[in-house]
Amino acid sequence: MVATIGKWGNSLAVRIPQNLAKEIHLAEGAEIDLGIVDGTLVIKPRSRKHYSLDELIKGITPENLHTEIESGTAVGNEIW
Repeated sequence: MVATIGKWGNSLAVRIPQNLAKEIHLAEGAEIDLGIVDGTLVIKPRSRKHYSLDELIKGITPENLHTEIESGTAVGNEIW
């Protein structure tokens, strides 16, 4: 696929066609990694870190722990 380099402020920009963006799950605001490999510009989606439940729980401190949230009475078949 051929694309054209444009200008965005003082920088250069490449528009990513919708079909390519969908194929690699890119959306506006997504972070990407840019690099040069063997003289070729490489653009790839930035991987988001996946946390385990244990890692998330270890991040709870008295300072960021919130109180229980009341959401009202059951409306259907909720078990809480």
